[in-house]
Amino acid sequence: MKKILYLLSAVLLLAGCNFLDFDETSGNYTREDMYATYSNIRSMLTNVYGYMPNKDIYDVGSALRDCGSDDAEYADPDASVQRFNNGNWSALSTVDDKWSLYNGIRAANEFLASYETIDLSKYRYDGNYDNWQEHLKYYPFQARALRAYYLFDLARRYGDIPVPTTVLSIEEANSIEKTPFDQVIDFIVTECDDCIEGLPTTYANMYNNEYGRVTKGFAMALKAKALLYAASPLHNPSGDKAKWLKAAQAAQAIIDSGLYRLDPGDVCNNIESTEVIFLIMRSESQNLERYNFPLRFTEGARTSMAGSFPTQNLVDAFQTAGGYDITLGASGWTTDDPDFDLSTPYEGRDPRFARTVLANGMAFKGASIETWEGGADYSATRSDLGSPTGYYLRKYIQESTSFTPENQVQNKHHWIVFRYAEFLLAYAEAVNEYFGNPTQTDGTLHMSAADALNQVRANAGMPDVSATSADAFRQAVQREWRVEFAFEDHRFWDVRRWKLGSTQSQIDGVHITKAGSKLEYSRMTVERRTWSDKMYLYPIPQSELFANTNLNPQNTGW
Repeated sequence: MKKILYLLSAVLLLAGCNFLDFDETSGNYTREDMYATYSNIRSMLTNVYGYMPNKDIYDVGSALRDCGSDDAEYADPDASVQRFNNGNWSALSTVDDKWSLYNGIRAANEFLASYETIDLSKYRYDGNYDNWQEHLKYYPFQARALRAYYLFDLARRYGDIPVPTTVLSIEEANSIEKTPFDQVIDFIVTECDDCIEGLPTTYANMYNNEYGRVTKGFAMALKAKALLYAASPLHNPSGDKAKWLKAAQAAQAIIDSGLYRLDPGDVCNNIESTEVIFLIMRSESQNLERYNFPLRFTEGARTSMAGSFPTQNLVDAFQTAGGYDITLGASGWTTDDPDFDLSTPYEGRDPRFARTVLANGMAFKGASIETWEGGADYSATRSDLGSPTGYYLRKYIQESTSFTPENQVQNKHHWIVFRYAEFLLAYAEAVNEYFGNPTQTDGTLHMSAADALNQVRANAGMPDVSATSADAFRQAVQREWRVEFAFEDHRFWDVRRWKLGSTQSQIDGVHITKAGSKLEYSRMTVERRTWSDKMYLYPIPQSELFANTNLNPQNTGW
């Protein structure tokens, strides 16, 4: 397991050197050259992996995409991610534009077409020939699974999209029509079904131990996620229960597979977690910590406004350890938990809180965080290079990272794409919507929605939910998605698929004053945001509409 996704280093190198930039009459290689040896074939497939979207701080102008949701605020008010929040984006001025994923889809299509011509029989007496053949049988399924993932990432942005399954000429690319969203999902599901049958559960103990490649579990996870999005209100306005049933069954298949299990430890940055289905390992870096450590621990390395800072909106989503709500108002904290001490509001909380948010009084790098006015980590303004919300990011942060000149320390960061808890919550959400009852089961869906949700909560050390109605349970599931997967690139998409964008108009933080040993907490407004329902989907880039008029009509409102 220590080797998992070291493959990514090769992926990143290969992504910068596009093996598709050759033809039959120019350059150093022909297509036949690139598919004439096992090592070259492997490199061509690795190139397809190179288009996996970045999900770290570089993905949206140096910010986590959560800064475009009510979970976080980005320090720089002029950063591109702020255009999600102020409405200052359009088809001519896009944000987080991933239309370039069609390059990855083209690479996959080219690989699949060329794979049919592969003949390595002249190497049959090579000692590794049988090992090559064992891997090669999985290669087309890997390419198809990656192509399906890229299509999903495009569809959740743009809705109806083109679905090319062959290498297109320029003329074909500039005339291809959009496929309706539901048909895109159908295609993804069909591809995933074939890949589930064709891919192994693991590459352990195989030649080269290529742990970083997609597996049966990846295909199962992608299928379940695509069906969940298709069943959600944004794409299922009529509430078609058949869509929820399909989503529930796909999630149940992962649960019943026994391939994964919940991990009570911190899953982030843990390559050996039993919960991880697929992750991406980044090379050693200090960037996440440079922009998100409290300023005093950066030793002068942060010189500009940057960083993704948790909001009070998110903090309020974390209950007390007893399962009670706790919220911050203009004049302090309130909760019905009789055992909770309001004078220490960041203690006695859902244990996931301390893994997600760095708050006042928490221990960090041998010190105590001080975000009270005048404290060591307090920021009066954004230009102080501190936190505009009164909170700092904890999830994914590697505390051992050091900026001390004589003792610089960098760490790898492992970004989770899919993990097991996601599909327990997907199952809980889908089953509740299908039955309209969180405790119901039948011969097909043998576990109740409540049981699935409570497994995730129990793993976190939290009591069962008390919600018994479908509406109350829906809110409980949405809260659980938020706290379990904070800063794992879910919230931004979840509020869209649930059509809750209008609830994100006000972003709040905490203001703390200190008199002697007593701290006073009050809620403060950090930002008022603009929302328009057209933002449930991205605009198709105008440059693409100019090149291909068949991509019209533009998404509604843009």
